[in-house]
Amino acid sequence: MDDLERAILVIFDESGTLDDDLKKQAELYCNDVKEKPLICRLCIEKLCFSNLVQVQFWCLQTLHEVIRTRYLTMTPDERHMIRGSVFSIVCLEDKNLTRVLEGPAFIKNKLAQVLITLIYFEYPLVWSSVFVDFFPHLSKGNVVIDMFCRVLNALDDELINLDYPRTPEELTVAGRVKDAMRQQCVCQIVRVWYDIVSMYRNSDQELCTSVLDSMRRYISWIDIGLIVNDAFIPLLFDLILVGPLSVQLRGAAVRCLLAVVSKRMEPQSKLSLLRSLQISRVLRLVTEDGDAELVSDIAALLSGYAVEALDCFKHLNSEDAKGISMELLSEVFPSIFYVMKNFEVDVNIIQFLSGYVAILKSFAPLPEKQLLHLGQILEVILVLIRYDPAYRTNLDFMDKIGKEEEDRMVEFRKDLFVLLRTVGRVAPDVTQLFIRNSLASAVSRSSDSNVEEVEGALSLLYALGESISEETIRTGSGLLSELLLMLLSTKFPCHSNRLVALVYLETVTRYVKFIQDNTQYIPMVLAAFLDERGIHHSNINVSRRASYLFMRVVKLLKMKLVPFIETILQSLQDTVAQFTITNYTTEELSGSEDGSHIFEAIGLLIGTEDVLPEKQSDYLSSLLSPLCQQVEALLKNAKLLNAEETNAKIAVTQQIIMAINSLSKGFSERLVTASRPAIGLMFKQTLDVLLQVLVIFPKVEPLRNKVTSFIHRMVDTLGASVFPYLPKALEQLLEEIEVHIISNFFT
Repeated sequence: MDDLERAILVIFDESGTLDDDLKKQAELYCNDVKEKPLICRLCIEKLCFSNLVQVQFWCLQTLHEVIRTRYLTMTPDERHMIRGSVFSIVCLEDKNLTRVLEGPAFIKNKLAQVLITLIYFEYPLVWSSVFVDFFPHLSKGNVVIDMFCRVLNALDDELINLDYPRTPEELTVAGRVKDAMRQQCVCQIVRVWYDIVSMYRNSDQELCTSVLDSMRRYISWIDIGLIVNDAFIPLLFDLILVGPLSVQLRGAAVRCLLAVVSKRMEPQSKLSLLRSLQISRVLRLVTEDGDAELVSDIAALLSGYAVEALDCFKHLNSEDAKGISMELLSEVFPSIFYVMKNFEVDVNIIQFLSGYVAILKSFAPLPEKQLLHLGQILEVILVLIRYDPAYRTNLDFMDKIGKEEEDRMVEFRKDLFVLLRTVGRVAPDVTQLFIRNSLASAVSRSSDSNVEEVEGALSLLYALGESISEETIRTGSGLLSELLLMLLSTKFPCHSNRLVALVYLETVTRYVKFIQDNTQYIPMVLAAFLDERGIHHSNINVSRRASYLFMRVVKLLKMKLVPFIETILQSLQDTVAQFTITNYTTEELSGSEDGSHIFEAIGLLIGTEDVLPEKQSDYLSSLLSPLCQQVEALLKNAKLLNAEETNAKIAVTQQIIMAINSLSKGFSERLVTASRPAIGLMFKQTLDVLLQVLVIFPKVEPLRNKVTSFIHRMVDTLGASVFPYLPKALEQLLEEIEVHIISNFFT
């Protein structure tokens, strides 16, 4: 072993036992060797005689780098030497070089990359026979055939494949190489592929798989007639359907068919190609073959086939052509739906279905077969959006696993809900009937074992709302009114589940405009929010979300809810009391669900002039008085509390201020200052109490912020009548608050 080999071994050492300085010295030494004029000859000699794969890899890597960067400065003799030597190794012209071709895959791949670098510079102008020269050596057996496949793969990876970014120069060279290959050797290469697969299909299936995987890469730019003929297509189907061949080989044949199907061509030619393939021959494999890997390949083939058939429909104008396209689609749809329901789904299939549904807009009326397809698409959507029952507990209690699963499903559902809304626009009656039947099926269960089924059906109804106009929701046209009545009147056995409860409330909120013209359903809506399905749900995440959603409902139905104020306030009595005695941390709940929205909802209800003045005063007083009394009691005893008790009381005080602030949002300036000044007086008295917070807790920033926010609210609510209170507030704020916060206050 010479010094270079020792240095290379040091560079590639991964034992962790060698000193960093030694590695740096080895790198410097090897870099110096790379700069020598005869480095290419040295690398080739090492390749021919060294058995160390590290040395072989370093030599190939160096050759690749030197050719790529110094080729134009090399002498013709040096280029000739490199070309002949590399080709001799690749084609096993010297049996002593077997060690390289029988080495690890990364060595053979690097060798192929070196040859492609030479092809980049020399084919076809200098070295026009490189591919033709390869053919005689293929008779040496699988070692050279494998190398031939690696060279073709490397050519695709390094130069031809447009999936990788290419420079303008690389694109020019790629065009030159492809043109020359089409003219000179593509026909022979295809013949070689056919002969190798035919010869080795039973004796070396791994080799045949490699050949087909190489072939798949080239189908997109060679003459399709070389593959789509009476020899090759039957061979591919024979590999897929006949005999106990490996899943890998069968899958490679399927992928070649997909490349054939996906090849760019004129729509009429493509339609003829699709029809001639008789793809129905592989459909049974979807249900009969138990291997998920093969089914995945077949599913990709069917999806690609369907995409191309749909594209033909879009671009061909004759009724005959459109009819054929639809027949081809109808043929593969059952298998596509089966795959979607039972195997992992490729997002491309969902996008294809969206495209298919979109073209049905041009059908009037929809043919029966297309209506059937839409129903099957809805079934697929419902299956796919269901959560896995294995995560039920995680999702209910929202631990880390549950949160990750919910986030994943939210993202996964996006395309499916787009598809649902597209179906809903094309066939609203079919969609609503399907959702109604799904809900009815879920309701018919007597246990909570169907959590995922119920949640899925409700999620469909919720998502459908995005494709329905407000006017349609308001009038409840079609089956919608029946659907919404079922929604409001149903108590699902699994309503205690967090996901079910949340989607139920979100769905009721989305369709609440329907209640504007159907006030007889108001008691049902109120019950949904006020009983154990909503605000009184056992899960705090649900009850707080229900409070927020109830506030939104009140904003919309405010005037129609006035007759129900007494009922609402009575139902919310315990919730209102609980809010100011329990310290709910904002770490668990989002800012839009801190619980104070229940006070905003109450304020919106009792703050309207439709409420009698006496009643309004009583309602407001019954809410403000206990809240203010709590604040006064807390402030009175503040000096007697230890640090832990003080922090707890501060948290409660914050919540009370938030509640009062939210409550005041329902009262307008005109009402509290002009028409009903007694209401304004109550808020002024409340402001007096809350300003004491700044005196007792001058340095607690969260409290200062809450009080400051309430002062802002009172300026909006009380108008000029609040000005006498501002000097006292500013005096307290100026003592402790920083200048930039004061600036924010005035803005």
